[in-house]
Amino acid sequence: MDNLIVCSRCGSDACYVDEVSMDIKTHFCYGCGFQTNSLMKEGEEFYNQQIEALPELYKDLLYTDNEGKTWMPSAINLPEQGMIFANGPSGEQWGWAAVKAIELKEDDKRVREDQTHKMDMNSLKMFLERDFIDALSYIGVLPE
Repeated sequence: MDNLIVCSRCGSDACYVDEVSMDIKTHFCYGCGFQTNSLMKEGEEFYNQQIEALPELYKDLLYTDNEGKTWMPSAINLPEQGMIFANGPSGEQWGWAAVKAIELKEDDKRVREDQTHKMDMNSLKMFLERDFIDALSYIGVLPE
């Protein structure tokens, strides 16, 4: 069952919930750009694995709601459209970085034989924390 709920992190009414199984639900908020799931709770093995792999900024931005679920910033990587990630020097000074993908030219080096696009770091644009949806529009996921 999929539905929209009010985000327990930011209060936005654009939090998408997907029931993966009877025991696991994922939450992705288009209002704040944070995500969580039923396994993102202290003491869960999945939680511990995520914490080990996260960059320091993402660790600084973790938020635990009143149900014990820990929310973390999303990282979007769409090879033909672009990417969005949390960027900044600290949890107090950060925003969403959005970068557009561009088509490779004939003489561009390819990481994989089937690669058709690369991220254009010259297109990097910063968005405020609550402007995640604008970052999605910037890379073409949503209409502007």
